[in-house]
Amino acid sequence: MTFRQFAFRNVTRNKRLYTAYFLSSMFMVMVFFTFSIFTFHPMLSADRLNSGTVVALNVSKWIIYVFSFFFVLYSMSAFLQSRKKEFGLMILQGMTTGQLRKMIFTENMLIGFSATTLGIGLGLVFAKGILLAGENVIALNERLDFYFPLQAISLTLASFLLLFVLISLFISAVLRSGKLITLIKSDRQPKKEPKASLLLSLLVVALIGISYFLSLRAEGLEAILLLLPVVIMITIATYLLFTQLSVYIIRRLKSRERFFWFRTNMLLFSDLSYRMKDNARTFFLVAIISTVSFCAIGALYGFQSMLYGSLPKHNPYLFTYLARESDSMEQAHVQLVNQQLSESGLTAEPAELELSYYPLAAGNEMLLLVKQSQYNHIAELMELETIELEEGQAVAVDFGLSRNGEGMLNQPLQLQTGTVVEADRAILSPVISVVSHYLIVPDGLAASLGNPSSVEHYYTWHGPAGQKGAEAAGGQLLNKLPYAEAYQFEALDYQMNMTVKNFGPMMFVGFFVGIVFFVSAGSFLYFRLYSDLDEDKHKFKAISKLGLSEKELGRILNRQISLLFFAPIIVALVHGAVALTTLSHMFQYSLLKESALVLGLFFIIQLVYFLIVRLFYTRQVKLALRQ
Repeated sequence: MTFRQFAFRNVTRNKRLYTAYFLSSMFMVMVFFTFSIFTFHPMLSADRLNSGTVVALNVSKWIIYVFSFFFVLYSMSAFLQSRKKEFGLMILQGMTTGQLRKMIFTENMLIGFSATTLGIGLGLVFAKGILLAGENVIALNERLDFYFPLQAISLTLASFLLLFVLISLFISAVLRSGKLITLIKSDRQPKKEPKASLLLSLLVVALIGISYFLSLRAEGLEAILLLLPVVIMITIATYLLFTQLSVYIIRRLKSRERFFWFRTNMLLFSDLSYRMKDNARTFFLVAIISTVSFCAIGALYGFQSMLYGSLPKHNPYLFTYLARESDSMEQAHVQLVNQQLSESGLTAEPAELELSYYPLAAGNEMLLLVKQSQYNHIAELMELETIELEEGQAVAVDFGLSRNGEGMLNQPLQLQTGTVVEADRAILSPVISVVSHYLIVPDGLAASLGNPSSVEHYYTWHGPAGQKGAEAAGGQLLNKLPYAEAYQFEALDYQMNMTVKNFGPMMFVGFFVGIVFFVSAGSFLYFRLYSDLDEDKHKFKAISKLGLSEKELGRILNRQISLLFFAPIIVALVHGAVALTTLSHMFQYSLLKESALVLGLFFIIQLVYFLIVRLFYTRQVKLALRQ
């Protein structure tokens, strides 16, 4: 038997460990290859797409590649740790350290080459379907026909073979054989009793509580400002949760005799604190990676929903036109819009109001006032609540993320004329979408103020969104009325279509990257679980001699595997739910449905994965008991 045949048989003998590693690596190769097909597609060249789309596709491809490097490195480290006894026996039979390194290098290259070639093959099989999905998501006007991706194949093959070579060389170089007796008895080495600090455990509760409180109460731009400190606190708290708080809680439960001696709790909790301590880093990685996946996909899906649900609601006009005081072409531009509406056969009802600016007594700031009657006229067209004001009252209105309208609430504002205007309530309203905040005042008060310092005219054409020809008409008008200092023209349908085209690649990229992260997180759990399989076989085989029934064994294994799989995922789900709730507060748009769908879908996937792994793991342990 040659050395290569020996390495090949080692891989096939350890297939239960290598299967998840092989499948996960193959999946990453396939995703990388898919992105390469997109980036090299003739219809997706830089002259056909905007630069942002091209950059997004390329960056995501290399993010997956870099992540794959660390994934493979972690996976190989887990395998080597679980095979220490095997290495000890090989050294006992006369294998040198150099031969051991050569064997590990050869094994990893066999797996890497197989995963790379099969990943490319599967990518070719599903290429047409993925191209079709990408064509719809990116909202392209041209079809993405299948082509033979020679460049993508070459890049993927070269990149991942290089990755596996580097990983194999690195693992072989840093491998330390250690003392022979240590390797052979690696599965029977005594472990120190894990300790947990009460102070650090309380710190976990404090950090998570503060982070959640700040996140859930943040609104508008405040959420963006709190993003970095909250992420830092949550990251630290998550690590301490698994290394300190979980161990502390388990030790407290073990100290309660009635609970500890109840049924099979003693068998479950006797080494649970050791497992939590050993798996703390894995749990931390899985929780953080899963949280990133949930937040990325949930945020992108929520933003897409908000784009289609919120944008028409907050700006339900076919067209809007803001004429500033210096605009001498105001009437000509309004006539041009009316003419385009008529030629395109679009239904729209026009409206107009004045934006009056008055100088404040203090400073050089201007106060924007809108008459109640003009505001209510447009609000009725939009089927919004109208404003009813008594003499001397005012309402602060906000549009957007600034929340400046609330800042004007109950603030006496004195004009240069001496009149004091004070708003006693604040509302969010999309009636005037071109300004962020203003005051609505009674018509009588506006008339008593005299001539304003400056006046802008705001024209709207209100009609059903999605009318045939609205997008084309908006594009033609934007070409004739580009943004200028004297005026501002907006076309809802055209701008929505352009937003979808710009957002589509981000959605496509975020979805695939999120799926890669989630699959990797599941693989990490699989690696850690099966690295303890031999130890569990010996433990339960010894316990079964004392009368442990098969039903009790199944109950213990079920609880043990459930804790391993769902502890980090539940933490990630809670983190993700809080993050998506904060996002909904930031945009003043409910993402409850989208968040529940994304988080629920990931939980179901994890549940299915758990049921499959539990079935095979339990079968392995029970087979060992019968031998």
